[in-house]
Amino acid sequence: MAIASVNPATGEVLRTFEALHDAAIDAAIARSERALRVNRARGFRERGIRMQKTAEILEKRQGELGRLITMEMGKPVKAAVAEVAKCASTCRYYAEHAEGYLADEHVKTEAQETFIRYEPMGTILAVMPWNFPFWQVFRFAAPALMAGNVALLKHASNVPQCALAIEEVFRDAGFADHEFQTLLIGSEQVERVIADPRVKAVTLTGSEPAGASVASIAAKHIKKAVLELGGSDPFIVMPSASLDDAVTTAVKARIVNNGQSCIAAKRFIVHESIGDVFEKRFVAAMEALKVGDPMDESTDVGPLATPRIASDIEKQVRDSVAAGAQLLTGGRRDGNYYAPTVLARIPPHAPAAHEETFGPVASLFRVKDVDEAIAVANDTPFGLGASVWTNDRAEADRFIDGIETGQVFINAMVASDPRVPFGGTKHSGFGRELGAYGIREFVNVKTVWVG
Repeated sequence: MAIASVNPATGEVLRTFEALHDAAIDAAIARSERALRVNRARGFRERGIRMQKTAEILEKRQGELGRLITMEMGKPVKAAVAEVAKCASTCRYYAEHAEGYLADEHVKTEAQETFIRYEPMGTILAVMPWNFPFWQVFRFAAPALMAGNVALLKHASNVPQCALAIEEVFRDAGFADHEFQTLLIGSEQVERVIADPRVKAVTLTGSEPAGASVASIAAKHIKKAVLELGGSDPFIVMPSASLDDAVTTAVKARIVNNGQSCIAAKRFIVHESIGDVFEKRFVAAMEALKVGDPMDESTDVGPLATPRIASDIEKQVRDSVAAGAQLLTGGRRDGNYYAPTVLARIPPHAPAAHEETFGPVASLFRVKDVDEAIAVANDTPFGLGASVWTNDRAEADRFIDGIETGQVFINAMVASDPRVPFGGTKHSGFGRELGAYGIREFVNVKTVWVG
């Protein structure tokens, strides 16, 4: 099986790789077993030195690594460079905080001493997506390695060069005993890796079908899984909000990563009293975006990552319009490029009303009050994030309590941050990444009772 790196802006095949055969996979897992003994034996200070070096290398190479990201998956190069910089900051964060997060916790009991110890779980398989090819990996790998685990990466098949570059960064930073390895394998080989008794757990960021498949395999072999899946995030705007800030952020939240983000705002739920003015300004701002060469730093929206993704978004828009949705702007495809698009008056049965749109397509809804806004926000199988715009604190509290989601941002765009946990509810998955909760996902929580 060949794994191809293809530039989505031009269709050019950049490089091809042969998928690993079974013997090579077995050898990699064996190396990870030996690496585990090495990384587990290190103290937090030693791991931290290597993780700080990882951050330094990322910052030094952020220009070239950003261009590699753009070449393989098409996001604007400014965003790609910023992605690498965010990875560096996360490496530094866990280098500084891992020991505190995993320190022994003493509990008062009748025993002479009782405490909880966090120990590394072992070899963890990460099945990662193409849309943030560095960030998705580092937000798993930095805490996992700092906890004393080792990692195997099965990256998306359209970003093999990014996968190999990440392995090189860790190796050059001093994780040179195979603590982090990239496996260039197809999806059909993932089950074999999860089933191997030397692999202790798996984490996946991706689609619902991929998550369901990986979780069922992990369950069959009684192994832990963490899943971060899709999202159809609501962006709610109430009359008390700053409309200037809301519109500016709404556009940014919809077209981040060319619209290909699980936590991108996708459904814009606006109070009817400000519906007309929000719609007019939002549409104008979407129309003003520059679509073009992702290597041009002035570009706002580049190509979608693959022809399949472009076809899917084209069909969702076409079917939604056929179902009665109003096309306010966009709806045009040119190869892998898709124009920023806004749909309104969307019937409940239209794809844009209930499906995740993975591209620069926004769905507008109008509501009469807070209760209806919460009902529309929750009318989705997903529950990843929500952005709410209101300057009424009591109103904000109702949204915080009422929206079924893993994170709620008030007067801010939903984003991941190493200081706080990230993850979803419902079909958006289970488990958490980042923060103290993220680093504790892949450890053995051991109770010690000294009589």
